[in-house]
Amino acid sequence: MQINRTALLLAAALSAPLAAHAVEFTSIQQDKSNIAFGYKQMGVGMQGHFKKFSAQLSFDPAKPAAAKAAFNVDIASIDTGSAEANDQVADKDWFNTKQYPTARFVSSAIRSLGGNRYQVDGKLTIKGKTQAVSTTATMAPQGNAAVFDGAFVIKRADFAIGEGDWKDFGTVANEIQIKFHLLARAK
Repeated sequence: MQINRTALLLAAALSAPLAAHAVEFTSIQQDKSNIAFGYKQMGVGMQGHFKKFSAQLSFDPAKPAAAKAAFNVDIASIDTGSAEANDQVADKDWFNTKQYPTARFVSSAIRSLGGNRYQVDGKLTIKGKTQAVSTTATMAPQGNAAVFDGAFVIKRADFAIGEGDWKDFGTVANEIQIKFHLLARAK
């Protein structure tokens, strides 16, 4: 009897962490989340972020293959750190926010890499142009919430961001790093 009781206690102790992770994250807490970007302008590193975005999320760490994520970013909410630059990038040569007010990411596959790291593949659409993107996201569980962090690089020319005189990559680099920090809540 003692051996069976010990085995049961050991099995219960080992399964407790798994049960703690068997939660589905379904919403993003906007005020604690951020979608940012970094690029080089004339060789100098620049940063910015988007003030408004919405997300649809269904993520159970125990079933990553069934997970789904979609984000809509309000491009006009861009904050480059300069009101003049914000107005300029909303213009037709850059994001053309009147015709294309939203950028959209939709996941196509999510798989565990172990150690709370996940490979996230999907499609990113900006200015009516869609490209495949892939990133490694880390997840830091925090009770009934989790923080997801990751980054990936896009090429602005692939999305026609910076046309006309702005096609010169000597002034503004072609590579733009997109970074995300998302606080997700469980349902």
